[in-house]
Amino acid sequence: MSTALALVGPTATGKSDLGVELAERLGGEVVNADAMQLYRGLDIGTAKITPAERRGVPHHQLDVLDVTETASVAAYQRHARAAVEDVLARGRVPILVGGSGLYVQAVVDDLRFPGTDPAVRARLEGELVSVGAEALHRRLGGLDPVAAEAILPSNGRRVVRALEVIELTGEPFSATMPKPGPPRYGAVLLGLDRDPAELDARVDLRVERMFAGGLVEEVRALDARGLREGRTASRALGYQQVLAALDEDTPMAAAAEETARATRRFVRRQRSWFRRDRRITWLDAARPDLAAAALALARS
Repeated sequence: MSTALALVGPTATGKSDLGVELAERLGGEVVNADAMQLYRGLDIGTAKITPAERRGVPHHQLDVLDVTETASVAAYQRHARAAVEDVLARGRVPILVGGSGLYVQAVVDDLRFPGTDPAVRARLEGELVSVGAEALHRRLGGLDPVAAEAILPSNGRRVVRALEVIELTGEPFSATMPKPGPPRYGAVLLGLDRDPAELDARVDLRVERMFAGGLVEEVRALDARGLREGRTASRALGYQQVLAALDEDTPMAAAAEETARATRRFVRRQRSWFRRDRRITWLDAARPDLAAAALALARS
C-alpha cells in the first residue's frame, strides 16, 4: 500500500487501538488527528494511547503543545502534512487517526486558512457574548448561506471565524471550505461507528474510568502548569468540568455526570460531521473481524 489511510469517527469507537494494529500489519506510522491529544499532559481525559499500547509504532503530532498554547488548524495542517510526506518518502504507510473532523480535512483536502485580525476577532467575540451564537449565525446566513448550512448555529467560535474571514477577505467563507474530490495522498478513508446506545454506554464507562483513574489529579497538576491560560486545552471535555468543580467546590460526581453528557453530545456532532463525507467507508466497530475487514479495505 503506497497511499495514506485515514481512520475517523466518533469518540470511544476504538480508533486508536485499530490504528496501531493496522500500522503493524501495513508497515505504517500513526499521525494523530485528535486536537486535544496534541497537548502534553492531557492524557487521562483524552484517552490518549499510552507508550505501551503503541507497541513500538511511531506516533506523530502527539504531545507537541504545552497546555498554555492555542491549537491552530493551520499549524497542524503544516506539521501533519510534513509528517505524512515524510512517512511516505520512507516507503511506509501514514495512518491518520482521530475524531477531529476539521483536522482530518486539513490534511486530506485542499483547505485554506486565511489570516486573522485581532481587533476584528475581538469585536465579533464581544458580539458573540452580547447577542449569542444564533444571532450571529443568522447574520452569516445572509452573507454566506453555504457556510451557514455547514456550520451549526450553536458553534459560536466557528461562526465568528466565518464572519471574520468574510470581513477581511471580502469573499464568502465557503470559498475556503474543502470541495468534494479525491483526497490528498490518495488516502483511503475508513470510519468506525457503533450502535448509538452502545456507544453512549461506552462513553459513560470511559468517563467513569477516567475519574477513577486520576483525572482530577491530572487536572490539578496541569492547573499548576497554566492550564487555565490555554484557550484550547482548558476547554477540553473533562478538564473544563473538573476546573469548574474545583472553582465552585461542587462534587466531582456531578462533574463526571456533566462530562459524560457533554461527551455524548460531542459524539453526535462528530457522527453528523463525518457522515457528510461520502468518501468514507463505514465499519461497525463491534464486528469480530474488524481488523481484517479494515485491512482488506485499506489494501483495496
